[in-house]
Amino acid sequence: MKPVRIIIMAKEPRPGHAKTRLIPALGEYAAAALADRLFKHALQHALAAKLGPVELHITPDPNARYWQDLPGIEQCELYSQVAGDLGSRMAAAVRSSLDQDAAVLIIGTDCPDLTAGKLRAMAQSLQTHDSCLCPVNDGGYALIGLQRFSTTLFTDIPWSTDHVARITRDRIKALGWTCHESEYLNDVDEQTDLPHLEQNYPELFSSNS
Repeated sequence: MKPVRIIIMAKEPRPGHAKTRLIPALGEYAAAALADRLFKHALQHALAAKLGPVELHITPDPNARYWQDLPGIEQCELYSQVAGDLGSRMAAAVRSSLDQDAAVLIIGTDCPDLTAGKLRAMAQSLQTHDSCLCPVNDGGYALIGLQRFSTTLFTDIPWSTDHVARITRDRIKALGWTCHESEYLNDVDEQTDLPHLEQNYPELFSSNS
């Protein structure tokens, strides 16, 4: 199978700056602790998938102690996210990885459904498709996989809205690329996402985990 790099777009889970939409329900420190658990879960499964190199594209401070103490960090390649909106940052990460003659899967840290098995399945789909997508129930996506690059997939997209997956899907089609889509997954962004997390991933929901 062609090598596949996993890119994780990661933000240090600082209280007051992480999972801000959950702060009214959880408070600053509990929201940041949840962000920390979700990120470590994402990293664990990315490494366990054993597809190829795992890249962490991190913000805001690549020299923060948090990254140095992170379990599994020695198995990762670390990069600072570039300036700009989410699309600009993702585009820079994808372009750099594709230049190394590997397909890429780019993920965030908010979707515990992206297990090692799911990552392997999406990587396998890139052997026969130009791209792949894991849509989530809020209208965004948790993963996009690519064998080639186009800025149109990352430019002028209303990030953090329910239009993201639809627009991305339409643009892939306009490029004439094939795309494999998974079933809809669940991410954790809003208070209404917490009951599903508690039911399906109690080890992530619980502050004692």
